[in-house]
Amino acid sequence: MNHPDLFLVSIVRTLVEVALLSLLGQGAVGLLAGARRASNPIYRLFQVVTRPVIRLTRWLAPAAILDRHLPVLAFFLVFWLWILLAYAKRVLCQWNGLAAC
Repeated sequence: MNHPDLFLVSIVRTLVEVALLSLLGQGAVGLLAGARRASNPIYRLFQVVTRPVIRLTRWLAPAAILDRHLPVLAFFLVFWLWILLAYAKRVLCQWNGLAAC
């Protein structure tokens, strides 16, 4: 790939996709496991993967946001970041004159 800026946006977008899908998976397992989700090993694995995103969301969110709502807020923030990165990738492809990106 001859375009390092496009490569960098693609890498960041992939990491954001991993965080987005992990938050979605954590929510699904949490709904299925119910009250016993804290002892579920898959749920705990998702917690490890999503912990940096949740911490960043806690840092960005006002104190009025409850901790139990942070995963939902984090999901929407990461989703919009994913959309923004898709737009940035599209713009970079157009600037570099690439037809298929």
